[in-house]
Amino acid sequence: MFYYVLKYVLLGPLLRLLFRPRIEGLDHVPASGAAIIAGNHLSFSDHFLMPAVLRRRITFLAKAEYFTGPGIKGRLTAFFFRSAGQIPVDRSGKEAGQAAIREGLGVLGKDELLGIYPEGTRSHDGRLYKGKVGVAVMALRAGAPVVPCAMIGTFEAQPPGRKIPKLHPVVIRFGEPLDFSRYAGMEGEKAVLRAITDEIMYAVLTLSGQEYVDRYAADVKAEETRTAAKGPRFPRLPHR
Repeated sequence: MFYYVLKYVLLGPLLRLLFRPRIEGLDHVPASGAAIIAGNHLSFSDHFLMPAVLRRRITFLAKAEYFTGPGIKGRLTAFFFRSAGQIPVDRSGKEAGQAAIREGLGVLGKDELLGIYPEGTRSHDGRLYKGKVGVAVMALRAGAPVVPCAMIGTFEAQPPGRKIPKLHPVVIRFGEPLDFSRYAGMEGEKAVLRAITDEIMYAVLTLSGQEYVDRYAADVKAEETRTAAKGPRFPRLPHR
């Protein structure tokens, strides 16, 4: 119930007024039945802008840290995210991927829309990164189409680290649904899962026009963090 209060009364109208998002290809989103909306992830605002423009309710898999903050602020944040249709997923440990798949299949099993960011995390530099294969597993097991989605302009409006978004033109572009029924029963084949995921990411790339990096975003972030922690390196001067 509170989801629709947020969407139509509180948050939705405010987001539309501030960002005035241009929506393209909304008719590509199925009017009923299970479907996966797979998009790029550029900003914290993505979690709220996409649901605000969709005609149907959508449930996102969100990192568990949003739901486990301490104190009153933490509890309010958790309540807000749950009310906005977010499901907490623990991304640590070996079972993290399987937990996300179970939660996602639960949503699709109720013939609902599932929102997922195949990159697994927000882009820290505005580029599009390699997708993780969980989206392919869910698409095959649920027999659900995948609708690619590109968020454009949200990185400039609210890049990582910025708490209050600034006004910037935003485009939300949906592509034609991708049907992977030809691969039914092959969710155990790694090559098939990789091919499906790459096809999804290519569709997102075509819609967004981003620069593509064929590496996982989390790996690149970790590498850059380690490099920054070491500090600048200076060449050694020759001995005299």
